[in-house]
Amino acid sequence: MARSAVAVRPRIRSLRLSLTMSGYIARHFTARFVSLLLVLLGIILLVSTVELLDQLATKEGVSLWLTVQLALLKLPHLGQEVMPFTILFAAMATFWRLTRSNELVVVRAAGVSVWQFLLPIIAVGLAIGILTTTVINPVASVMLRRYEQLEAQYTGKPGSTTAVSKNGLWLRQADGDGVSVIHARRVSQETMVLHDVIVFRYAEEDRFTSRIDAQTAKLQDGHWQLYDALKTRPGDEGESVEQMRLPTELTADKIYNSFAPPETVSFWALPGFIDLLENAGFTAEPQKLQFHRLLAKPVLLAAMILLAATFSLRPHRRGKVAIMIVSGVLVGFLLYILSNLVFALGLSSKLPVVLAAWTPAGVTLMLGIASLLHLEDG
Repeated sequence: MARSAVAVRPRIRSLRLSLTMSGYIARHFTARFVSLLLVLLGIILLVSTVELLDQLATKEGVSLWLTVQLALLKLPHLGQEVMPFTILFAAMATFWRLTRSNELVVVRAAGVSVWQFLLPIIAVGLAIGILTTTVINPVASVMLRRYEQLEAQYTGKPGSTTAVSKNGLWLRQADGDGVSVIHARRVSQETMVLHDVIVFRYAEEDRFTSRIDAQTAKLQDGHWQLYDALKTRPGDEGESVEQMRLPTELTADKIYNSFAPPETVSFWALPGFIDLLENAGFTAEPQKLQFHRLLAKPVLLAAMILLAATFSLRPHRRGKVAIMIVSGVLVGFLLYILSNLVFALGLSSKLPVVLAAWTPAGVTLMLGIASLLHLEDG
């Protein structure tokens, strides 16, 4: 009985040591990640401020503080974009530090596999990815939407002229006679035909002048062609016409591009927005791509850690550290090119959007696992 009690103690002690080592490695990685992220965000903020100062230099009423505010509003969105590379270099720095001090050498000599001491860092990476998708992204989308509103206000860029709701599509356009607000129950995007159309016409100072009800409206060069229309004015019974024209400067591309960019819609609101677009008759490929990119974010960050381990776990002689850093930069650059390429293929319907969104994470994950298997067993 005494022997069994004595035999149990080393196991308990080993378990505590393993938990202690896991926490130690996780703290090292978290500290380097936070430090590197703050440095990168500071650089991004500085560059964004300088760019905005140059862009808004000739605009009246734009102060330095307003420019800094605009840069701060855009900062969380840009921070999400550099997150994978921050994880990559933070992991490389952590592994290099632990390898240089021979701590990982001792741990591996004790029989701990590469997968075991990678686990705490991967867990932190997954947690950062989940936090980014579920918490940081909704905040960043709201701030980016506010940034675009202020940018349009101070630069004179046209704001959004299109909105989608459960009741259908709303368009706003201006012409020489005033402003038209167009509502359609649904849209045939391929032919740009609106169905169950109502047009509200306004003159100066938003004075209502007339209403047009039409069965359909087809977008043609420089005008809407309305069919089976009924035009009514205040105090008038209405006039039925088989066809009529409504001048417009809108095009199919202008209408579609005026929807809220996917980056300004939060992760939690994207599924509902996708449904609204599809119910109105529009394709929602960019929004679907953004949604699956956010879903893949935790996997991508974990994969970047595996990739970092392949560069950093071997002992580096003097001068080899520079090679490690250059290799990491090169891999990050190639991943950036690959991501943009497959995302473009997804948006052009050459690839399914789900495949396009998950390809960077999947390729990075498989590359990292294969390299570590070679490092561990070869």
